Amino acid sequence: MCRLKLWIPMIICIVTGSVFADPLIINVDGRQTLSLNGKWQYIVDPYELGYYDYRYKPDPNGWFKNAKPRNKWDRVEYSFDDSRLLHVPGDWNSQTDKLYYYEGTVWYKKDFDCHPEPGRRAFVYFGAVNYEAKVFLNGQPVGEHTGGFTPFNFEITPYLRDGNNVIVVKADNKRSREGVPTVNTDWWNFGGLTRRVMLIDVPETYIRDYFIQLEKGSADRIGGWIQLDGRDSQEPVLVYIPELNVTKVLHPDKTGRAGFHMQASPEPWSPDDPRLYTVRIVCGKDTVEDRIGFRRIETRDHDILLNGSPVFLRGICIHEQKPLGGRVSTEEQARALLTWARELNCNFIRLAHYPHNEYMIRLADEMGILVWAEIPVYWTILWDNPETYKNAENQLGEMITRDKNRASVILWSLANETPLEQSRLMFIKNLADRARALDPTRLLTAAMERHYIDSKTQMIDDPLGEVLDVFGCNEYIGWYDGLPSKCDSIEWRMTYKKPLIISELGGGALQGLHGDTLTRWTEEYQENLYQHQLVMLKKIPFLRGVTPWILMDFQSPRRPLTGIQDDWNRKGLISDNGQKKRAFRILKHWYDQLESRNKKE
Repeated sequence: MCRLKLWIPMIICIVTGSVFADPLIINVDGRQTLSLNGKWQYIVDPYELGYYDYRYKPDPNGWFKNAKPRNKWDRVEYSFDDSRLLHVPGDWNSQTDKLYYYEGTVWYKKDFDCHPEPGRRAFVYFGAVNYEAKVFLNGQPVGEHTGGFTPFNFEITPYLRDGNNVIVVKADNKRSREGVPTVNTDWWNFGGLTRRVMLIDVPETYIRDYFIQLEKGSADRIGGWIQLDGRDSQEPVLVYIPELNVTKVLHPDKTGRAGFHMQASPEPWSPDDPRLYTVRIVCGKDTVEDRIGFRRIETRDHDILLNGSPVFLRGICIHEQKPLGGRVSTEEQARALLTWARELNCNFIRLAHYPHNEYMIRLADEMGILVWAEIPVYWTILWDNPETYKNAENQLGEMITRDKNRASVILWSLANETPLEQSRLMFIKNLADRARALDPTRLLTAAMERHYIDSKTQMIDDPLGEVLDVFGCNEYIGWYDGLPSKCDSIEWRMTYKKPLIISELGGGALQGLHGDTLTRWTEEYQENLYQHQLVMLKKIPFLRGVTPWILMDFQSPRRPLTGIQDDWNRKGLISDNGQKKRAFRILKHWYDQLESRNKKE
């Protein structure tokens, strides 16, 4: 690791003086890496006393002002000590009670050894930092990133030194009105280096990115492109799928990009048979290997077609929340959530309301679970603010870049519960255009608005429907809207001939609290609500999927009800300590019936 040649300059924005992320390197697990996970020293800085301006000049009044530096960087290092440590990856809120509600800046520092060698390049990669990150290596600015749920990387080739190196990260999770999401959300604003950190070691010219999927509408034609990065970006590239006995030699253009098509007949990936193929890409000194599934996803009128056949999506919503509190940060924690979804007999999950850890998507590929992946365009963001749009589009691009080769992902979701207005329509329409430019093979959706046209009729006519392939609608009839029995008389109508997914439904229950079926917050009320919901869902002729809210209770500062919620949203079918509530078996029984009926057909 860390064999490097110092020749690549940083790209600097002259106008602001800021240094931004390099193009994302995908499939980091297929690379030569050095983990920087583990214990990091930290400083809590609510008053921004360690602030660096956009030229990255230390503030003379900063928290290191009384230090006695041994060298130019030690004046910063001086204030860190081993008595204050946070585990990375992880959020700071669940690691110490003092930071449970904290929103602001925390500085992280870690020492690591590295021995650069000529002819190599190095990048520092972050799975996610919530929400804004500024990164420094050996006293030099490396770059900055905005957005709390997507990966980013910076080239550090010029700044690595032989032996000891020091990386410092300023992580700031303060909410802002112009942010994505904005200040108003319904989940915990976990701060910190919430996903893994690593160094990536590559040759001078390397395979940075690729897209390899079945072409849209085809069962026997694999297409895509390869993107090289480096001096010799027109080197030939070999794409090889051994199990299909197909090979393609590509010749990139001056930008390092090469498109391709190849005839092949892969066994289609599906929840019943999640077949993954080894794909090898070779260019000069660089080789990348990935496990990729091939499947088709399309719509026809009200149907969603998986590999040409209609599929009903038996789903559940999931927040990136682990039992007892804190952000999911390991593969084992992700697997536990997906295992519960499988116990519910789900073939589909909605990853709300932001891109989840890459572990979730990779495991969904392996376990045969279809995925709705979403960006946090949530509620009432600033639709007319160009910087807000730029932020949303960047998060969309980073999500698609990371996950576009994963067969499990069938839906890119562009928004959740956004109000009807023209600026919102144009905002999301532009996102849709961008998503289709980045990935023409998948379907687009959003959780949209619906309304009553009379006391018993729900109408779906959101004009955003013209832009999307699949409708998502959230409804809480029986919880926020009447009693559970109200579901029995509701009729649903839609002005579009497109598939509908009821993307949220449900109600809260404190696990272990019991009473009659009309006593709110009891397991019996939640169970009764699901029973009435199923009566209604079965009567919607254009319904093609359901993702009730939600698999497991999750933390939210909007839920302070003492003795019941205590900072937790209690709509989970599983409690925060992993206990299944009574409604779990109601939904599972229905999903078992749907699966059995589908197999008979």
